Amino acid sequence: MFFLVNLGRVVFAPLLQEFIAVFGITEGTAGLIATMAWLGSALLRLPTGWILTHVARHRVILAAGGVLTTAAAFTASATSVPMLSVGALLMGLSSGAYLVAANPLVSELYPGRVGWALGVHGMASQIAAVAAAPIVTLVLSLFFEWRVVFAGIAIAAAVVTLALYVAARRTTLPDAGTDDRDLVGAIRSQWPIVGLGVLVVGTTGFVWQGLFNFYELYMGTKGVPDAVAKNLLTVLFGAGVPAFFVSGRLADRLPRVPYILAIIGAFTGSLLVLTVTRGTVAIVALTAVIGYVIHSLFPAIDTLLLDTLPSEARASSYAWYSAGMMILQATGSSAVGALRDGGFAYDVIFTRLALALSIVVVGLIALQQTDRLPT
Repeated sequence: MFFLVNLGRVVFAPLLQEFIAVFGITEGTAGLIATMAWLGSALLRLPTGWILTHVARHRVILAAGGVLTTAAAFTASATSVPMLSVGALLMGLSSGAYLVAANPLVSELYPGRVGWALGVHGMASQIAAVAAAPIVTLVLSLFFEWRVVFAGIAIAAAVVTLALYVAARRTTLPDAGTDDRDLVGAIRSQWPIVGLGVLVVGTTGFVWQGLFNFYELYMGTKGVPDAVAKNLLTVLFGAGVPAFFVSGRLADRLPRVPYILAIIGAFTGSLLVLTVTRGTVAIVALTAVIGYVIHSLFPAIDTLLLDTLPSEARASSYAWYSAGMMILQATGSSAVGALRDGGFAYDVIFTRLALALSIVVVGLIALQQTDRLPT
């Protein structure tokens, strides 16, 4: 299920060039379509947290599967940019609801190995991110029609949702969240750790969203051959597959806040290096580094939150975090698209974004050194 809901979000990135050609739109409008998927992923997260105070986690996950099935079918039928944008928004809604319900459930299924479990779970979604570009390439080469991508997602989502329903009926599920009944009370008691997560992932994710959604187009401005540029998203996301697994295990063993700050610093430095790098071989290698580093962040921050938050506030607090950070990062691609429409070069855009993120990193390190960050 995580494979499919994440595919529904990231599949828009390799399709942007196709949308530009088919609908005759600018890069800014194309970036807005991608933003709609991630904005949708943000909008339902907090309401899902409230729903989880009344409904079991697995039932919300099943509902998310139904939304994904319907949204993918609607997107496949889109005949205009507004319809396509609505479809992207709806597909994003399914992913947001899924994540808020599934990550707490996974952490409760394996309370002694939270980082490992979240790493394995996240690795499944990352495989979808790796597969997105090859799936799009294969579908376009066989059918010459982007709609087939979304029709396939709709069919697969229906099958997997049914399979998950059968599995849930046969499984004894944990009851760790039965006391989690106060959405507002959760944020009142847990706001320091939730705020840290929102700041870290929201700001870093804003830059990441803008980077990966325009990565193919960005690489074209660096003189990378088209055949290579089309597959660099696969490298970028492929490096994240081992990152989820390894970082989840490291998060179980290392001091978590310093580890997270090191990841953000490494991402910022790698992005700055990318803006001045030329040459296909060097760019491919650096792409793999960036992909590994950024995807190490997500299981690390989830482990920090879900292993720290008490069971009576876990899902509610995680919903506040999830909604907050996603709203911050969702506009990254539209911001980059708008700057491109304004005449800025990609290197200039990402240099400035990396410098802005470095200010956040330095501030967090200063707070951590003075013991002002929650741990």
